[in-house]
Amino acid sequence: MWIGNKSLEAWEAAFQSKIEEISGHDPAHDLAHFLRVVQTAKRLGEQEKAKMEILIPAAWLHDFVNIPKNDPRRSQASRLSAQAAILYLREVGYPEEYFSEIAHAIEAHSYSAGIEATSLEARIVQDADRLDGLGAIGIARVFSVGGLLERRIYDPRDPFATQGRKLDDLTNTIDHFYVKLFNTVGTLKTAAGRIEGLRRAEFMQAYLTEFAKEIGTSLRS
Repeated sequence: MWIGNKSLEAWEAAFQSKIEEISGHDPAHDLAHFLRVVQTAKRLGEQEKAKMEILIPAAWLHDFVNIPKNDPRRSQASRLSAQAAILYLREVGYPEEYFSEIAHAIEAHSYSAGIEATSLEARIVQDADRLDGLGAIGIARVFSVGGLLERRIYDPRDPFATQGRKLDDLTNTIDHFYVKLFNTVGTLKTAAGRIEGLRRAEFMQAYLTEFAKEIGTSLRS
């Protein structure tokens, strides 16, 4: 497939090179995260018959501007990423006819931004990014970020908030499963994404069951 004066494969190579240049050591938004999101987006895109000329750049550039999760500007990250991504695409000569749809797909992917995904490509990028927070990878990411932000793993007096305390994922990493991750499954927009999300949620539930067993307590109902 040709887009402008380059093949899709050539554009992807350029996008990956740029992401390798700008991605840092944030375990939730490093190069590996981009690679996983693109891979998932491609798989969903093929199943859903998406426009790859929109989907591929949006997936590669969805976190073009990375704002830490504990930064007060976090809800603005996807809008800033869309703006910066379009500037980059213009610089490298990507066809401008696709800019509006690419920008929307990037803006709408963010959970915290609360922007409705109105195109198929936006729904796919959103699903691909959210799926990366679920399953085995999701578990690895949540604890990596929790450590980075110096949050404890769980409340030793009431690990799963079954004794009356309120969930607080700014303090306890385990709480994030219940505050956000399990709820993410219900936000997935594509049929294939929902199937995969449910599978990954089951894996996380099995993990927490074992976690509770090992520390001698009960899970939330």
